[in-house]
Amino acid sequence: MGERPTPFSTYSTVVREEWLDYNGHMHDASYGIVFSDANEELFAALGLSEDYSATSGASLYTVECHIRYLAECSLGQALRGSTIMVAADARKVRLYTELLHEDGRAAATGEFLYLHVDTALGATAAMPTDRHDRVQDMLSAHAGLPRPAHLGLGVGAPRAGLADT
Repeated sequence: MGERPTPFSTYSTVVREEWLDYNGHMHDASYGIVFSDANEELFAALGLSEDYSATSGASLYTVECHIRYLAECSLGQALRGSTIMVAADARKVRLYTELLHEDGRAAATGEFLYLHVDTALGATAAMPTDRHDRVQDMLSAHAGLPRPAHLGLGVGAPRAGLADT
């Protein structure tokens, strides 16, 4: 029997003081920093990060994101990222990332669309075959993972426990 597929889950951090707002909780923009760092770690594992950009003249650009804020995060709390590659082809990658507290509760979820861009042309371009193969391997590995009901629904999608206002 083969290995059970799992999300990409190497990223972890603790909530920093500079990420806090005047309520003493993580500022909404700071979640974007944490998501970006978690997703960048996945791209580094695929050979599509900073070194790739410097040597290839191409990079993954974020073109869309949707963040759901589910629980407050306070100074010093540990967070870890758990990412599923939802879709990909030679020019784009779509990720779903959860930020989880130590006890496994979701602090936030994010959906992200990245385009592979030739930076000299300023236009999308196909990834080199070796990088595309790595992306496809991860996509295949994640194909059997469960998808949350809210995936792809966007802003205003119903959430359990919240009344319509």
